Amino acid sequence: MILEQYMYPEAYSMFFIIGFPANCLSLYVAWVLMKKGNNLAVYLINLSVGDLLYILTLPIWIMMWPYGKTICVICVFMLYTNFYTSAMFLSCIAVDRYLAIVYPLKFCTFRKRKTAVNMSIAAWIFTVIFNAVTVYPDSIYDEEDLICLDLFPLPKEQRIVNITRFVVGFLIPALVVGFCYWRIYSAVKKNQKLESMERRHVFRLLGSILLTLYLCFGPVHIMMVLRIFLENCPYPNWLFIGYKVCVLLAMLNCLADPLLYCFMSRMGQASASNVLLILRRRGKKDLIFLNIITIKNDLFYLYIVYIT
Repeated sequence: MILEQYMYPEAYSMFFIIGFPANCLSLYVAWVLMKKGNNLAVYLINLSVGDLLYILTLPIWIMMWPYGKTICVICVFMLYTNFYTSAMFLSCIAVDRYLAIVYPLKFCTFRKRKTAVNMSIAAWIFTVIFNAVTVYPDSIYDEEDLICLDLFPLPKEQRIVNITRFVVGFLIPALVVGFCYWRIYSAVKKNQKLESMERRHVFRLLGSILLTLYLCFGPVHIMMVLRIFLENCPYPNWLFIGYKVCVLLAMLNCLADPLLYCFMSRMGQASASNVLLILRRRGKKDLIFLNIITIKNDLFYLYIVYIT
């Protein structure tokens, strides 16, 4: 098929050539920031590690599959590990920003580097166990046709796995991220003292993180569910092609994470300002300082300090 013979090898090559050095650079910078005590850098380190583990398997995916079942299982395991660690760490970043803005004093102790490390360890353990339970070797490898992962028609035991992946691996993280950034969006939008340019900067940052999760992982998980119900239709070619394209789209995540980090850094280097906002809540006046600050070469960091 043209898609597998030309589009896939070129895409895999591009992802490897660009993604490997980009994630190595992001890993190094995030490591430096973590040593300075930045808790968000812990999540960025884990994002880069998850991307690199998958990127290192890309040269194997470039060719038709002559490597056997064992290598197939390892590569598929790394693929799904990248999917779900990315979703979980983006969710962790969203929750951290939500707590920093909506509850800046109440959860200060929660937003520390040690907590981020513990959350990251828990995320890796959960993902490894989840993949160990849901990756069935006989459902992802066809020894006769030398096909790995994309077996058509869908094996019966894989149907419940696809639904589980959709709910646990995408829907729940998507709802968490959507809720957190909706609350952040509302808090920033209500701040009438914030300059329009700064407001746009914040909204673009939030939108970029949402797109990383929704655009990269949404289509492939939706196609997983559609395959359960539509694969036996008279003309399933569109489903096959659509699924293949969505898998490639999900792999853009390996490039999106470093680009997201660069975007956040550029935003942080923009004009820093302190904005005084007076809000009335339950008849009381609260002074709220909205600070958009950066440390040299640090991440875009948004926080609110309440003074009653």
